[in-house]
Amino acid sequence: MLTAGAAPLRRRVARLALALAAGAFVALGPLGATPAAAQPQVPAQMLQQDEDFRAARDAFRVGQAARLDQAAARLRGHPLEPWVQYWQLRLRLDTAEVAEVQAALARLADTRAGDQLRSDWLKVLGRRGQWDLFAAEHPRLVNSDIEVDCHALTQRRVVGDASALAEARPLWFTSRDVPESCTPLFQDLIAAGSLRVDDIWARIRLAFEAGQAGTVRRVAAFLPVGQQPDGKAVDFALNNPQAVLDRKNELRTRAQREVVMFAAHRLARTSPQNAAEAWERIDQLFSESERGYTWGAIAWLAARRLDPEALRWFRMAGGVQLNDEMLGWRVRAALRAEAWTEVLAAIGQMTPREQQDAAWRYWRARALRELKRSDEAVPILVALSREFSFYGQLALEDLGPVAGAPAPPPFKPSREEMDAFGKHPAVHRALAFYRLQMRFEGNREWFWAIRTMTDEQLLAAAEWSRRNRLWDRAIATAERTREHHDFSLRFLAPFREELQPHLKSQQLDEAFVLGLIRQESRFLPDVRSHAGASGLMQLMPATAAWVAKRSGMLDFRPALVNDVQVNLGLGTAYLRTVLNDLDDHPVLASAAYNAGPGRARAWRTVQPLEAAIYAESIPFGETRDYVKRVMSNATYYAQQFGHQTTSLRARIGTIPARN
Repeated sequence: MLTAGAAPLRRRVARLALALAAGAFVALGPLGATPAAAQPQVPAQMLQQDEDFRAARDAFRVGQAARLDQAAARLRGHPLEPWVQYWQLRLRLDTAEVAEVQAALARLADTRAGDQLRSDWLKVLGRRGQWDLFAAEHPRLVNSDIEVDCHALTQRRVVGDASALAEARPLWFTSRDVPESCTPLFQDLIAAGSLRVDDIWARIRLAFEAGQAGTVRRVAAFLPVGQQPDGKAVDFALNNPQAVLDRKNELRTRAQREVVMFAAHRLARTSPQNAAEAWERIDQLFSESERGYTWGAIAWLAARRLDPEALRWFRMAGGVQLNDEMLGWRVRAALRAEAWTEVLAAIGQMTPREQQDAAWRYWRARALRELKRSDEAVPILVALSREFSFYGQLALEDLGPVAGAPAPPPFKPSREEMDAFGKHPAVHRALAFYRLQMRFEGNREWFWAIRTMTDEQLLAAAEWSRRNRLWDRAIATAERTREHHDFSLRFLAPFREELQPHLKSQQLDEAFVLGLIRQESRFLPDVRSHAGASGLMQLMPATAAWVAKRSGMLDFRPALVNDVQVNLGLGTAYLRTVLNDLDDHPVLASAAYNAGPGRARAWRTVQPLEAAIYAESIPFGETRDYVKRVMSNATYYAQQFGHQTTSLRARIGTIPARN
């Protein structure tokens, strides 16, 4: 299957991979046509300039201005010259004259390099306190960050804007360290009484929950003198939480009590049962709110391990307000127990912003329906059904057949509209980055190019991308439309013909496999993940070698994994093995493909479980999102191809009980 007759195709696929890697684009054919594989002819001068660009980047990274200037002199006219100009000025930005920086910003106008220079310049101006210059430049910034945001709020404070301090308050509540530019704002908030001791402890708890002992110490410095937790006690609780809980602790001060509570939280990360037993022995020594918070933390960590005791421990938290993360897991624990009243109550305690998440809107509607309150559920489902997502599809199906106006035909861009997009300088920069195997940087340039586009322009850009075999860019661009949609662009199937023999051989559902490939690689044959997975079906080297040996592929070598036919052959064979091992269930197989078969099995319950609840309660956020997207993708592909099974609910069904 994987060897006979494959050599000529490998050579053809290798040429296509080179075309994509080179970032070349072909002339547009007639509307509706798909061009043949591009045969890039990259001029020798451009290839040399690519090497000069790499040299310039390396010189910038090590701060060698002379080497950078030498490389820059050879990069005149290169699409990425704006970045070289940015690097040259960035190395001496702290000492540059204002006029020189302003001239560079004008020269780099409407480029991402210019926006990055503006961000860096604003940070310099903020540190210097040059607020007039800062105020003039800040409105032109496109991409901000928290350091610039804090400088901007400080600038507004300086000119007497009383609302700036209130806007700074939400920045305090994070488990991470924040830039020094935020410290004066926090000090002003404390002095004004807008950040109180309880708020400082709230952030310390966030750092405790994240296991950030260093952040705990830095945040504790904001507490009044004598109220900070002892650093050695924090370290001891971090490294030996069971010992802290077992010994007799001094609990006179809040700091002493919080350290013991942190120990219970820390122990629950590895053994919620041990933490619950230890905490239950001493919880009466703490206040009601302290008991509730700690039980909530133990229950949260237990729910993430799918411990059936988690819901009981959540109940022991009483009426204490938990954070959104904890409440999300309280919902999931309640879903697995089909405790619909608790599902509704936990969602109702979330912040208004969190309640707008599609998952919680859907499960709120489901809980209302289960509690015989359909009149309240239907408006939620109607609004959600207009969204193209896992929960939007479920909502639409839950509503049943609904008569409505037929969808308008998708907008079809003209040649002129596509040509205009192809000439965009940011697109040329993106293609240059792709040619240099710098996909992350290329994608950022791409999103810079389309950031302000209308739906019509986005669809023109997506169609241009499809015609030039930039499959991932076509999908990513088409997904950004707001009113006008083209699902043939959102759900491309560029290797459908190559996939057919493997689908037949492994008896796999076409829509399911395409949905998985779309999520894995966006149809990029040469893409490689940070973990080392490669190709269309993102195979890890060890998995590919194992499947190749099992399939009798005698000439396998790791370099072949990016070959389209080899990757599809090995990937579909592995997927068939996973399906055979997991009751031929696509939801379990999707979870296994991302997180491993052992985990997919372990996440089942002793009773059959609704597949949507199984997917929502997957402990790993990445896998949880992955499974939903694969199943949603598969449903859209099935509808597009006219397959027999086009319902998402019919596709995902019920998860069999764990043996």
